[in-house]
Amino acid sequence: MYPFDDKPYEECGVFGIETDHIGPQPAIDTYNALFALQHRGQHSAGMAVSDGTQIKYRKNDGLVPDVFNMDMLKTLHGHMAVGHVRYAANGGTSGVNAQPVLVEFRGEFYALVFNGSLTNARGLRDEIERAGGIFQTKGSAELILVAVLRELLKTGSLEEAVCHAMKTLGGAYSFLLMTRNKLIAARDPGGFRPLCLGDRNGAAVFASESCALDAVDARFVRDIEPGEIVVSEKGKRHSIPSGLPPRHSVCMFEFVYFARPDSVIDGLSVELARQAAGRCLARQDNIEGDIVVGVPDSGMSSAVGYARESGIPYQKGFVKNRYIGRTFIQATHGERVTSLNIKLNAVKAVVEGKRVVLVDDSIVRGTTIARVVSVLRAAGAREIHMRVSSPPFLYPCHFGTDIPTRDDLIAARHTFSEIEKKIGVDSLRFLRLEDLGEMLRGLNISWCDACFTGKYPVPVPPNG
Repeated sequence: MYPFDDKPYEECGVFGIETDHIGPQPAIDTYNALFALQHRGQHSAGMAVSDGTQIKYRKNDGLVPDVFNMDMLKTLHGHMAVGHVRYAANGGTSGVNAQPVLVEFRGEFYALVFNGSLTNARGLRDEIERAGGIFQTKGSAELILVAVLRELLKTGSLEEAVCHAMKTLGGAYSFLLMTRNKLIAARDPGGFRPLCLGDRNGAAVFASESCALDAVDARFVRDIEPGEIVVSEKGKRHSIPSGLPPRHSVCMFEFVYFARPDSVIDGLSVELARQAAGRCLARQDNIEGDIVVGVPDSGMSSAVGYARESGIPYQKGFVKNRYIGRTFIQATHGERVTSLNIKLNAVKAVVEGKRVVLVDDSIVRGTTIARVVSVLRAAGAREIHMRVSSPPFLYPCHFGTDIPTRDDLIAARHTFSEIEKKIGVDSLRFLRLEDLGEMLRGLNISWCDACFTGKYPVPVPPNG
């Protein structure tokens, strides 16, 4: 968990590609795609590349350009590749838990990358260990791979093994499994985490978000359906139903915060969903403001929607330094505050003497937004009216979002008036639950909002 940042974090991003020729291009494509998915995980990065005979891999802690360089990529020749960026909510930040997970089993190599969180991870791990299974990592990626290989011992094909293994997995998962000549994509029956299929001149491309397809000049084909398995082998693709009934519970926070604005998930533009949330906020509001300001970068789309609906002009009230290291890396609170001061600065000429409507996507603990408000105050803002483009967080998430226990959620412990005082604003309003339908209009499947309602679509661990 990030000790200072006040945002929930996504677990990971995945990418995979199968082409019809061997060379460095699959590795280069994977690098470019992971760069596009870097927002989904910044603790580690990795990829595995197959040339039909062997699988080579590289993974380590750090951002994508820290782990890879062009000279290295040119040595990773193959016709298939899978890649991963990771946020270490589970399993710690040690490089041993970076993905892909790679094993050799009965003469075949298997590489797996995974996004999500298994609600039954502890029980499944205990069951496998009691049967003699040994794990080298603490993450769920290895657990999924072992579950698949265990089923492979009982079935006639890897596809059947994946189907059977999915019946033992609980919670949220989108994963890619690569052998020397086959690439398999699978999405859990709830569809909690996004996964899409693309095509580039006949080459199959899979990614957590469509923005990664754009990064490699691939054409978006469709989203992988909840509970679906798609196999790509020797240039041919086919779909296999897992047999699990789809529940359609995509995480709505993909549209609030996680996904890039230029992505389309399950038929809905992320950018347009965020603007719709801003419009909904404005419709329920009667505040008199001079300017609307979005918190970079997560609140800017909703701020645009709010401004257009309210008629209050949108202004760029902050400048963000994109070259500073991440604030949570700093060792002490003082160092983190200093880093945030350098990272985000108010435009005094814009905000001084103004009644500011400040829009952000969420408030989790309330720590960082309080600091952002103080930056505006120091720049001379006369009033600050906080508007949040999601409902208040009241319950933890068990499906791959780093939303902490209720004890750490400011909205679960304080009234709105108490939160106003704690973060230093003149007024505070959140998006209403009933507005989620308007925000997510056009979504092809239904969504999970358990972090707001406590109504989990599948069983979750007790005492969560």
